[in-house]
Amino acid sequence: MLKIYLGEMKGAIYHPPTYFDNCYEDEWLTTPLAKEMIRDVDRSEVISAHLIDSPVLGPIPPKDLSGGIKTLLLMAYDTDGKIFNASVCGDNCAKWILKLGEQKDLTINLHHVMRFGKDPFEILILNTGTIVRNMSEFVDVAEAYV
Repeated sequence: MLKIYLGEMKGAIYHPPTYFDNCYEDEWLTTPLAKEMIRDVDRSEVISAHLIDSPVLGPIPPKDLSGGIKTLLLMAYDTDGKIFNASVCGDNCAKWILKLGEQKDLTINLHHVMRFGKDPFEILILNTGTIVRNMSEFVDVAEAYV
């Protein structure tokens, strides 16, 4: 289940892209899920663990991926139970955050109202213990914290 803590959260990794640059593992980039997320969000193709083909930047190393993709990869593959600030992600990452939350127990931190798109979904808001199932409910709860 996806769990979100809204607003300032002690212990959350505030800038996941920097954290990613210092701890990612090569095998994270070559999984089918990673390739699909990178193709969708960054419009880039994974050639190998060390080479991504970007239509904008050309051949790039993983450290040049977008902050959103780096954060999604951390959410998917970091096993240390860290909580990442998903506000570095654009709304184009929201569907992937929901998907990851369906696949595993995932807690994130948000400092803005992310557009999770089409209803229904199920998100536990940790600040209140409320489960929200659509954008209207999410916005109603989030307004008080972000």
